[in-house]
Amino acid sequence: MEITAELSLYPLGSDHPIAEIVELINGLRADPRVRVVVNQMSTQITGELDDVMAVVTDAMRSSFGTGSTKVLVAKFLSKGLPIADTPVLTTS
Repeated sequence: MEITAELSLYPLGSDHPIAEIVELINGLRADPRVRVVVNQMSTQITGELDDVMAVVTDAMRSSFGTGSTKVLVAKFLSKGLPIADTPVLTTS
């Protein structure tokens, strides 16, 4: 089953929050099992359920293991989305 996850990392009290966020994203992108798209608000990951969960777990372990306090907000959708495509918004 393909799923999509949306992640947002919030380093608390960090002197270098952007660097910590970029490090998490680079770890996600390094794994060929998932597709990753980054925008201004969050990072989306699409792939097989077990792969997405493993990649998110590995990224959390690496990021949280630095000892600084962080919040990782995650949403999961039970469908793979074409995350690389710009959505078309219409009114009906």
